[in-house]
Amino acid sequence: MATTTAAELRTLSRTELNSRVVELKEELFGLRFAAATGQLESHGRLREARKDIARIYTVLQERNLGIVPDPEKEI
Repeated sequence: MATTTAAELRTLSRTELNSRVVELKEELFGLRFAAATGQLESHGRLREARKDIARIYTVLQERNLGIVPDPEKEI
């Protein structure tokens, strides 16, 4: 899964963001497992996955605080 920008994430709905978090957490688990067993070739992907999860949580928190408008509420 490629790294996404915050601007791209802001266009997604809450359900899409939540499903993306679940996917990334599953991927992160697999990456951590591979790293622990010595099978991981790219350790950079671990960092990218953690940052993607944090980026999604940031966008969700911005919506909760009203900093950025929620695209679902504008409809």
